[in-house]
Amino acid sequence: AEVVDQLGLMHHVEALMLVTTFQYIAPTSDENVTVMDTEFNNVGVRLYLPRKLFDGLRRAVVYFHGGGWCIGQAGKLADASKPFSLKIAGINTLLASNSYRLAPKYRFPVQFEDAYLVMKFFLQSSVLSQYGVDPDRICVAGDSAGGNLAAAVAQQLLEDSEVETKLKAQALLYPALQSLDLNLPSYQENENKPVLSKLYMVRLWSEYFTSDSSLREAMASNRHVPVESSHLFPFVNWSNLLPEELKKDHVYTSPTYGSSELAQKYPGFLDPRAAPLLVSDAQLRRLPLTYILTCQYDVLRDDGVMYARRLQAAGVPVTHDHAKDAFHGAMFFVSGPIELAVGHRLVNRYIKWLNENL
Repeated sequence: AEVVDQLGLMHHVEALMLVTTFQYIAPTSDENVTVMDTEFNNVGVRLYLPRKLFDGLRRAVVYFHGGGWCIGQAGKLADASKPFSLKIAGINTLLASNSYRLAPKYRFPVQFEDAYLVMKFFLQSSVLSQYGVDPDRICVAGDSAGGNLAAAVAQQLLEDSEVETKLKAQALLYPALQSLDLNLPSYQENENKPVLSKLYMVRLWSEYFTSDSSLREAMASNRHVPVESSHLFPFVNWSNLLPEELKKDHVYTSPTYGSSELAQKYPGFLDPRAAPLLVSDAQLRRLPLTYILTCQYDVLRDDGVMYARRLQAAGVPVTHDHAKDAFHGAMFFVSGPIELAVGHRLVNRYIKWLNENL
């Protein structure tokens, strides 16, 4: 995709989407799980519905897929996520995975708005009753960019007086949670790691907001935040929020401020709906029980670590599962063509947490 983009033949995201278009997986049910495609508030959703009810009502996970806000769709990804989905359904839990609109055709806040519409629709008492879901046992979850959406949705629900049903939990799998500081120790240490390099993550962040290369260039040099937004930096100050073993020999330096014009044109990167780490501690303390997975070899590692630390300090019960031998996206390497033991281990730990806490 990058080569095609550099040759000027096609936008890199469009090239990736072209590949995934040919990977549509039709909903396939079995004796234990009914798999079906439907819509919640006009957003496509794939449901994994356990056929058997145990002890009455089901639990539910509303799941937002990753892919940098620009790739992926329920039913149009490789089948790598199906074993993961079936395991969740196997613990008497309905799984709703949705297809929010994608960049570059749609920019922030469209992805967030689609995700929020799905969540708000599902939380209606009539919908929960239709699917036999216990209103006291609902979790919002997501991986990578989907973890970003899940965290933002959980925060927004707290401000919505129309929503009566409260989440019991949120589960964030190697989430992207801020674009304020793109030179954290994890970005430096994993700059050229496979799956998700620093430059590619910078590109995904910038494409979430605009195709204007000036934002991408400013983000790449970490000079995109204007001085008038300096009050936000304490929320992502890794020198105060990371444990010593992750600080290592890194030295915190004061931010180098960027153009006010960029922030005025593309304010999304300063919006908590795109960067959930930017909310106050007072807002954080109202959030539900939380599971956060971080991986050592991942540019997004420190986002998740800092969020876990801030939530814990705010009094939220947090399970922070840090995988010292894992990389970004490891959970989905659980079936061919690449199957890894670390993927199975992480999936099993996540399912165990859901089973015990939801």
